[in-house]
Amino acid sequence: MNSDISLVVRRFIAENFFFRDDLDDFADDASFLEEHIFDSTGLLELVSFVEKEYGIAVPDEDMLPENFGCIQAVTSYVRRRLNERTVKRAA
Repeated sequence: MNSDISLVVRRFIAENFFFRDDLDDFADDASFLEEHIFDSTGLLELVSFVEKEYGIAVPDEDMLPENFGCIQAVTSYVRRRLNERTVKRAA
């Protein structure tokens, strides 16, 4: 499932922000901001995409680099939130 999430995020970034041909060379742990992939407005677009794509609400306090700073971070965040939702439903 992690690879599916990372592929979906990678595709979104490629289609919306990446203007180079070497997205495959972009490491999953490479910083979006440090690599100049997008700025704070792009972060809001990514968060909106994640909310719609995975049906999760992202509170403002979760909009941090450790959650949305790179593909790996987004993948981990989405996985955690989906797991939390599954646990809540099971309870």
